[in-house]
Amino acid sequence: MTAYALPVPASRPRNWAVEPARSIAGIVSLVGARHSLLAAPKGDGRTVVTLPGLFTGDRSMFPMRRYLTWLGYHAEGWGLGANFGARTIGSDCEKLFARLETLVAETGPVTLVGVSLGGIIARLAAHRRPDLVREVITIAAPYAGDPRATNVWRLFEWMTGERIDGPAVQDRLREIARPLPVPATAIWSATDGIVNGLICHAPGEPGCRSVEVVSSHMGVQHRPQVMLQVAKTLAGR
Repeated sequence: MTAYALPVPASRPRNWAVEPARSIAGIVSLVGARHSLLAAPKGDGRTVVTLPGLFTGDRSMFPMRRYLTWLGYHAEGWGLGANFGARTIGSDCEKLFARLETLVAETGPVTLVGVSLGGIIARLAAHRRPDLVREVITIAAPYAGDPRATNVWRLFEWMTGERIDGPAVQDRLREIARPLPVPATAIWSATDGIVNGLICHAPGEPGCRSVEVVSSHMGVQHRPQVMLQVAKTLAGR
């Protein structure tokens, strides 16, 4: 018995095939979007922690952190290396919580901005330690449906050593999908080539705003539209 009774299909093959090209195009588009990015609302100095996607680390989130720093936020990486799920954060998130506790002691509760698996982990952290988390922003994070509605679930199992049908993983998925005790925003794309965008948001979820963008999955955090939406969300817009 899985956590989700109504699975949806994985992303369309045609979207999967053009993911690399769309990712590169998204990065290039940053040049033309410079003026709109710089016109975003300025930050209030709060601490924002970025959580990278599957198999990637803080380098993958550097442009986002640099942008948020320029706006006036205290942007930090998660400092845990490449994201291999529970192997990285600890079986009970203890490694992640240790990092967040250090930051919270200095600046107060933090905002978590997580991409893909990083967004799933951000929601888990907010459920278990809402005292550490001010707000959660997920980007292309498949938290709201069957994990098989992605094109990488087998790779996830192979690289992390976890089985998505395992009781512990299923319990964790149910916990993550529940409405959060802190404000949340889910940024997702219907044209995502790796995960089905329908499982990256839960329509009607209390306390969570859903924002649709047009983007690939790879490099989604570098898309001008996504970066602007993160800035607007942090500014309360």
